[in-house]
Amino acid sequence: MRVLVLGVGMQGKAALYDLVRSDRVREVIAADRDLDALRAHVASRGYGPKVQCEPCDAENPAEIDRLVARGVDVVIDLLPTRFSDAVAESAVRHGVHFVNASYVTPGLKALSHEAKARGVALLPEFGMDPGIDLVLLGEAVRQFDVVQEIITYGAGFPEAQAANNPIQYKVTWTFEGVLRSYYRAGRIIRDGRVVEIREDEMFCPEHLHELEIEGIGKLEAFPNGDAIKYADLLGIDLSHLRNLGRYVLRWPGHAAFWKRLVDLHLLDAEPVTVDGVTVDRRRFLAAIMEPHLQYRDDERDIVVVRVQVAGLKGGRRKRVLYQVIDRRDLETGFMAMNRTVGFTASIGAQMLGSGELAARGLLSPVKDVPYEPFARELRARGIVVTSELSDWE
Repeated sequence: MRVLVLGVGMQGKAALYDLVRSDRVREVIAADRDLDALRAHVASRGYGPKVQCEPCDAENPAEIDRLVARGVDVVIDLLPTRFSDAVAESAVRHGVHFVNASYVTPGLKALSHEAKARGVALLPEFGMDPGIDLVLLGEAVRQFDVVQEIITYGAGFPEAQAANNPIQYKVTWTFEGVLRSYYRAGRIIRDGRVVEIREDEMFCPEHLHELEIEGIGKLEAFPNGDAIKYADLLGIDLSHLRNLGRYVLRWPGHAAFWKRLVDLHLLDAEPVTVDGVTVDRRRFLAAIMEPHLQYRDDERDIVVVRVQVAGLKGGRRKRVLYQVIDRRDLETGFMAMNRTVGFTASIGAQMLGSGELAARGLLSPVKDVPYEPFARELRARGIVVTSELSDWE
C-alpha cells in the first residue's frame, strides 16, 4: 500500500517510522511545511527511497488536494485540527481512506454518507486519547449485560524525576493545544446525575479526584470533555449509569496552578488588545512557556490509558480494568506520547489499507476497530494492554 502522512511533527515522525518498518507499506509520501527539516530527518533515520518528501502548505487546500491525489491508499492527517475537514473532503473526493488522531468534527459527520457511497473509510479519533482508550472502552462494554459505571483516563506527563519545573509537566504535543484543552466544557455523570462543567470549571476542586497507580504513584484527575457522547455512541441507557467520566491525569498540584490562571482569565478564548495589537492569550502563554518545558535527551515521559467499566455480567456485579502504561523509548528517542499516537495512527492506516477494517463511511474506534488484532499490533510495538476482571463491591 501507499500511505500519505500530512504533518511530520512529533507524532508524525513516529507514524513515519512505523510505516517504514512495515512490510505491508510499499511507499510513504511524507509532507510537511518545513521541507528542509523533513528531508534532514528522513536522511538521519536512513529511510532511503521508500519515503518521498514533499512540501505541504496546509493553508492552501489545493496543496492538500495535490498530495491526496498522488495515488495513495490511505492518508494519515496529523496536521493541526483546523485542517481536518479539508483533508477528509479531499480523501473522499479521491477515494482515499483517512485516519487522524483528533476528535470528530461536524464536517466529518457531514461527509459520512458520501464517504460510504464512494467506498471510503474515515477513521478519526485514532491516536492515544482519543484512540486507544476508545478501542478498550468498546471491548470492555461489550463484556457486560448492563453497564452501570464507566471511568476512563488518558494522560501524558513526565516521570517523577523529570517533573522538575513549577508545573511538573513537559511538552510532548503542541503546548498551545494543551492550553486549549484546559479551557473547554465537559459533561459527566456523578451519582446518577448529569453534571455540566463550564469551560472555566474543569479545575474546580469538586471535579477533581486522586488515583493511585502501581509503579507510578498518586496522581490527580480532572475532566476531559464530554463523556456522555460516547455512551450515546455505544447505545448505553443513561438511566442505568451511576458514574460516567473521561479524565486527564497529572501530578498533584497541577490543577490548582491552572485554576489560578483560569480565574485570572489567561486562558479565555477571546483575544486581548495590547497597544493596538490583538493577542491570543493562549498562543502568547504557549510561546513564553513552551521553550522551558522541554525534555532532556535522558528524560522520559509516561502515557497512561486506563478504562474501568462496571456493571452486571451473568447476573453478578463485576468490574473490568484495561490499562496501558508506556514510557519513552530512549533508544529511538520517541516519547511515549509519540508512540501511542503515531504508532496507533499508523496501525489504523495499515488496517484500512490491507482491508482488515472493512466498514466504510465515518468509523469510530469504539465500535469499528476489533480489540484483539489492534492489541496484537500494539504489543508488537512494545505497547502492552493489561486487563483484569474482578468482583464489584
